[in-house]
Amino acid sequence: MIRPKPLKIGDKIALIGASSPTSNERIKASIEAMEKLGFKVVLGKSCTAQHGYLSGSDEIRAKDINKMFSNKSIDGIFAIRGGYGSARLLDMLDYKMIKKNPKVFAGYSDVTAIHNVLNQKCGFITFHSPMPATEIYSGLDEYTMEYFKRNIFNNKPLGVLNNPKGVEMKTLVEGYAEGRLVGGNLSLICSSMGTKYEIDTKEKILFLEDIGEYPYKIDKMLLQLKQCNKFKDAEGIILGAWTNCIPEEGKESLSLIQIFQELLLAENKPIIYNVCCGHCLPTMTLPLGAKLKMDSTKKEIRVIE
Repeated sequence: MIRPKPLKIGDKIALIGASSPTSNERIKASIEAMEKLGFKVVLGKSCTAQHGYLSGSDEIRAKDINKMFSNKSIDGIFAIRGGYGSARLLDMLDYKMIKKNPKVFAGYSDVTAIHNVLNQKCGFITFHSPMPATEIYSGLDEYTMEYFKRNIFNNKPLGVLNNPKGVEMKTLVEGYAEGRLVGGNLSLICSSMGTKYEIDTKEKILFLEDIGEYPYKIDKMLLQLKQCNKFKDAEGIILGAWTNCIPEEGKESLSLIQIFQELLLAENKPIIYNVCCGHCLPTMTLPLGAKLKMDSTKKEIRVIE
């Protein structure tokens, strides 16, 4: 697995719209925020396009991604925001060309679909990180900015991952595991099941997070992964933020921890939960594809590559 060349002040980076549209105000603020970080910004056509609930047609969005990877003057590519639509692009990406041009590629949420295929088909590390028009434009807290910069400006292993002060990682199943990190948004991962882009968790450490899903839907999606042997194949599991994943008002529900216990304990894999990563702030940036060691007994996650 290749780790792309780290970015530096003065590098040229591209903003692309892989998913939903971005307002003109957010685009302007996103450019300013990335320039403040020291980058020269190239705005993809997809950022200003709109096709219903998409940031331009599939052809415009896929062409932007291919163009930015093939352009030798572009050093990094950032999805400007998430939403919906990135999975529609997977048949249109030039994986042979992209594999020859590994670059920092960053984003999260809907962008999970692209992360997993770049890791699996192109063999380089990508970054599950805050996005310009979602968080970065309004300024990041110190913790979030530190993890963001440590990933994109550095090629050294992150070492031990720590939650913000006062937020404890917790153990669901004790044990030790080692493997490459895969995963991201639970609903996007589930939508890949049965396709040629299905996530491969064999000998991997699987990270999962989500937002705005009722607990019974989290149950349904975890069950799908369980019945597809994705937990059985994995070496370990990391559970991140489950933002606004609360029951419907007035309806009986299991708690998320009950769902985790009922569906995951029997897998007997090391599991750490309450990791600050996902649709939350503060949030850490994670290098998807990098090799990790996790000791859930000690509640420790260490990036070793």
